[in-house]
Amino acid sequence: MVLEAVDLRVTSGEYIAILGESGVGKSTLLNVIAGLESPDAGEVRFEEKAINNLDDDARTLLRRDKLGFVFQAFHVLPHLTVEQNVGLPLLLRGFSPEELRTRSRKLIAAVGLADRENSIPRELSGGELQRVAIARALVGEPKLVLADEPTGNLDPENARQVIALLREQVKAHGAACILVTHSEAAAATCDRRYRLTGAGLVPL
Repeated sequence: MVLEAVDLRVTSGEYIAILGESGVGKSTLLNVIAGLESPDAGEVRFEEKAINNLDDDARTLLRRDKLGFVFQAFHVLPHLTVEQNVGLPLLLRGFSPEELRTRSRKLIAAVGLADRENSIPRELSGGELQRVAIARALVGEPKLVLADEPTGNLDPENARQVIALLREQVKAHGAACILVTHSEAAAATCDRRYRLTGAGLVPL
């Protein structure tokens, strides 16, 4: 059993850190929360609905419409511009070109890349790529952002800036955020902190 005795409740506006060593199950926990994996026991509830009772299509729509994701490896599409990468979640939801452009550019400006809308990923630094990922995660106004080691590929100064930006933007949009990290510095910026162990989540 990878995860055991995990009991966590997150409300709107909360910014929560889950610390843990590599291999302890942090990414698996995020996958379970997102409905990408199903728990063997217990349940994951989102807005009073049990995610693990939903069918695949319903879980896909939930992720598309209600969740935002930020990953260690950025996962931006190399052949798309910054604006196209940020707007992709809105495109998948059928937003009009005008609304897509307006909302994408607003988020791009908010993360400090207002002059880079037409740049492609190979022209950006690691810190800039993670800013693109944050903007993409928030452009659809998700209820919950799941951030999996978002500073793992960044130098300390870029990591500090990205974590500050993530917190600022999550709070500005009224979303909840679960930040999975091995960085004590990143976790220190959160409202609540937990450590994931073989015995479950331990409050810090």
